Amino acid sequence: MVSGPNGTPNGPQQMNQDIVAYYRDRAGEFEDVYSNPEEQEDLKTATDLFCGLFAGKSVLEVACGTGWWTERIARVAESVLAIDINESMIAIAREKKLDGNVSFEVSDIFAFATDARFDAVFCGFIWSHILLEDLDRLIARIDGFVKPGGAIAFIDCNPVEGTKHDLNRIAKIDENGNTFQNRTLRDGSAHLVLKNFPDERFIRTKLSPVCQKIRYIKLRYYWITICESDHD
Repeated sequence: MVSGPNGTPNGPQQMNQDIVAYYRDRAGEFEDVYSNPEEQEDLKTATDLFCGLFAGKSVLEVACGTGWWTERIARVAESVLAIDINESMIAIAREKKLDGNVSFEVSDIFAFATDARFDAVFCGFIWSHILLEDLDRLIARIDGFVKPGGAIAFIDCNPVEGTKHDLNRIAKIDENGNTFQNRTLRDGSAHLVLKNFPDERFIRTKLSPVCQKIRYIKLRYYWITICESDHD
């Protein structure tokens, strides 16, 4: 059992709710992270890579946030269904008034249901916010929405010294190895946020039961993994 910031026990469902509350309150400042000057080269590299990967495809985007990646993917994709658990995030994404090939839905990936199967699934910055003990379930869920041979792509943060993702800023490690960092929003509210930093070997180990042709790309600030679903 995981202990929360006040010392009370939390299970995976409650920890998920802690993350939901953090991103609900962060919605208005969510895209600030994409304006960091030092990360622009990595963002361009990642954008070019994903636009090439998703061109002409039907894409399910998981944890779309305010639609920063949605906007870029939609320029080349045949269609994008973008989901996020937070209404506050989806509300901002909808204000972008993207083309008709984009639709948004408020949904938790663990509860999301559709009969559709997609050419590709894109997961931006969700891996690090999933408890280690829930990762296999997440990956299985994602794999279930992609067509056989379809692409599954992740992007998330590397631990970089001197940034908010510095490993020295880890405030807590639970008994399952999950790591947590303290974050403060503009309104002064403090949050203990689940933020895991997997290495390449761990990522490959987790994806190999459902994926083949796993490609791992390490940029300075981000890691990217692209693989091909191998279910029939």
